Amino acid sequence: MKKFISGLLAMLCVIAISGCANKQTTSTNEKEVTLVLDYLPNTNHTGIYVAQKNGYFKEEGLKVNIIEPGDNNTSAALVAAGKGQFGVSYQEDVTYALTAQDPMPIKAIATIIQHNTSGFVALKDSGITSPKDFEGKTYAGWQSPSEEAVINAVMKSVNADPSKLKMVGADGNGLSQLNSGIDLLWEFKGWAITKAEMEGMNFNYMPLNELDERLDYYTPVIITNNEMLEKDPQTVQKFMNAVKKGYEYAIDNPDASAEILHEYIPDYDIAFLKKSQAYLSEEYAKDAQSWGVMKDSVWDGYTDFMYENGLIDKKISADTQYTNEFVK
Repeated sequence: MKKFISGLLAMLCVIAISGCANKQTTSTNEKEVTLVLDYLPNTNHTGIYVAQKNGYFKEEGLKVNIIEPGDNNTSAALVAAGKGQFGVSYQEDVTYALTAQDPMPIKAIATIIQHNTSGFVALKDSGITSPKDFEGKTYAGWQSPSEEAVINAVMKSVNADPSKLKMVGADGNGLSQLNSGIDLLWEFKGWAITKAEMEGMNFNYMPLNELDERLDYYTPVIITNNEMLEKDPQTVQKFMNAVKKGYEYAIDNPDASAEILHEYIPDYDIAFLKKSQAYLSEEYAKDAQSWGVMKDSVWDGYTDFMYENGLIDKKISADTQYTNEFVK
């Protein structure tokens, strides 16, 4: 009898705890939400971790769980499915999601960085300084349709023949592949390139946003789902208040914000994080009135590029893909 009562009480406790969890609140009456990253934590995400560490989320009455998407999911898919209320994604993924046969109910609510900080990279002594030099070379990448479309476009723009570039899959060793028979990679200036330069490698870097203005798209962006926008815009605003405050702190305090990020990713060298952060702190709101604000011209430009290159089968307007409502 005692065992039966004990078991019953334990089961009731589990039910009670589950019920509390389903309400997405904590014992301190903070509203609990989940943010799904696009990848492993890095300096793209610094403002988010600053908001966590400095209590900006708590000031807004929020408890934010920060998770990674896992190998078989994207943040866009998880946020669309309600597995997270917010996510870090990319402009192209948002456009793909909204032009799919079964569109995902998501929208971008801020850009983390104002300009595309990625580009093609080759060793300094390779002689590769322009897409015109790509002919006869070997490129290693993730072999996606959008990647191939970008390479074809930038080569054709200088009358180079894309069929003369050999494209293979990356081996996961980053920029060290350039010492192993690979001539070209596509990397981000503020992370992989900065790290390799600190290790003594020298590069020719060709920024995408200088090769074609339509390639100066937003990457990464913060997204939410339509249910949050329609039913709980107050929480969206509170979340973005805290995140914006975090990135504004990172813009003004690159070293201190790098130290905060280091607490969450201690395996990375602090000198590298500070170098990376110094670069990105200048890029977060570059040429913008304030952090996070986006433009129709950027969304329309890359949507046109995707359509012209057969990546999507219809165009959609910028205002269906993003809103500045929560970062003004």
